[in-house]
Amino acid sequence: MTEATPAARPPASELPILLNPHDRALALLSVVDLRALETDAASGLPPHTLMARAGHAAAQFLREQIAQDRTGGAAMPVWIVAGPGNNGGDALVVAAELQRTGVAVEVCMPFEVKPDDARWALGEARAAGVPISASAPASFEGYGWLVDGMFGIGLARPLEGIFASLAQQLSQRATRQGRVLALDVPSGLDSDTGNVVGNSIGVRATHTVTFIGAKPGLFMASGRDLAGVVTVAPIGVDTAARTAVQLNAPTLFRGFLPARDFSTNKGSFGSLAVVGGDTGMCGAPILAARAALHTGAGKIHVALLGAGAPPYDPPHPELMLHPIDDLPLDQMDALAIGCGMGHRERATQVLRDVLPLDVPKLLDADALNLLAGDAALAAQVHARGAQGDPCILTPHPLEAARLLGCDVPAVQRDRLAGGRALAARFASVIVLKGTGTVVAAPDGRLAVNPTGNAALATGGTGDVLGGIIGALLAQRLPPYEAALAGVYLHGLAADTLTAQGDGPAGLTAGELAPMVRKLLNRMFYPARG
Repeated sequence: MTEATPAARPPASELPILLNPHDRALALLSVVDLRALETDAASGLPPHTLMARAGHAAAQFLREQIAQDRTGGAAMPVWIVAGPGNNGGDALVVAAELQRTGVAVEVCMPFEVKPDDARWALGEARAAGVPISASAPASFEGYGWLVDGMFGIGLARPLEGIFASLAQQLSQRATRQGRVLALDVPSGLDSDTGNVVGNSIGVRATHTVTFIGAKPGLFMASGRDLAGVVTVAPIGVDTAARTAVQLNAPTLFRGFLPARDFSTNKGSFGSLAVVGGDTGMCGAPILAARAALHTGAGKIHVALLGAGAPPYDPPHPELMLHPIDDLPLDQMDALAIGCGMGHRERATQVLRDVLPLDVPKLLDADALNLLAGDAALAAQVHARGAQGDPCILTPHPLEAARLLGCDVPAVQRDRLAGGRALAARFASVIVLKGTGTVVAAPDGRLAVNPTGNAALATGGTGDVLGGIIGALLAQRLPPYEAALAGVYLHGLAADTLTAQGDGPAGLTAGELAPMVRKLLNRMFYPARG
């Protein structure tokens, strides 16, 4: 095995940048995208350059983390597991880099690496004097960081044997507050979908350094839990042209929020009607309306289908409650339809009546279930979208399954495909709720939302989201941008409250709206002197 040529090492002018995805509308790259980019980039570079850059970036990340963690004593050794493919090659480059810069490192390589690039990396590690063994130590107690370099984006079958056992050990370490870094993606994770390959086992890491670009699976389904804190290392590969799927960020919707000049008035920010509330179910639309109030709509009405509703909302008398027949819905600036609407014929008739109105609409909850069971209503929604007036539909996975005529596992197997299918079927903007909420437009735009956590797993949070997005529609945001802004702020409110100690356990849906107001003003409407 020979030394690498100088051209194979990243020169100082090409040191990889480490990007925090927070607030960045990054392209989310599929395996097909990544393979094409790798091929194009490698064709104009000396051999082994991309692997050298990837290993250098991950080593740089570890050195920075170790420097932050040290309290005056010597750094603990880094333990790295290298798989038999190119992910193992990346791991070996990391080991060589760390060893050369004075960080003690040990490598476990159960099977020797096979690809040419990885064989070159093995030579680098051996030349640097990295200790390499075929088995893991009896305990990880004497190590600082553990590094998962077993398998990357190319894994097509479940982890098994020694690799499954190591994945379990790494995950236990991460769960017990240890530091575990995954290279590119946690081993066992499908980087396109966020599911664990074969529903088997995947490495739970505390941190992931992902190469070339971000992957959708790091922000969806199991990927959010397995990847931990994600850092992107572009390694000099331009991904600007690959933007079919994006990570949701304020830059995608900031420019559509209305100005709040001194000369504005309540009419400047629109009127929203929340339509729903059959007998005994008025709480859901009132919860949505309160959220809309905190999101800045000018006037909020609640149009109630059932009997026995209160005449007003005592905590928020600003809300105007009406029997549905007493409110001219065609004079509203937006409608949010479905919260507590029920399934009676009365609800179906209301939906038939409001769909033709020339008013932007959000359909949620019971309205979605009515659509799923009535082909004529579904056709009406599609026709509106085909004429350039798309609704916003906000299904959770079970509602999405009903709308698509499949089961929940089919939706969850590929949430991006599910969002696309719903957007095409209903010619509407889709908010497919869940871990890594997918926002899909009928024109093909697609985004994955990075905010939110388990605090949202409680009753009423979906109603709050509907009210937030409805308020943004009333403020004349286009449907896609209203959906992006709504899911981002809704999730960020949960994240912020959790950071303050109010979640994830026990957070109530009603606590989200005041935090959304605070975030909206802090991020987009700073005080003017």
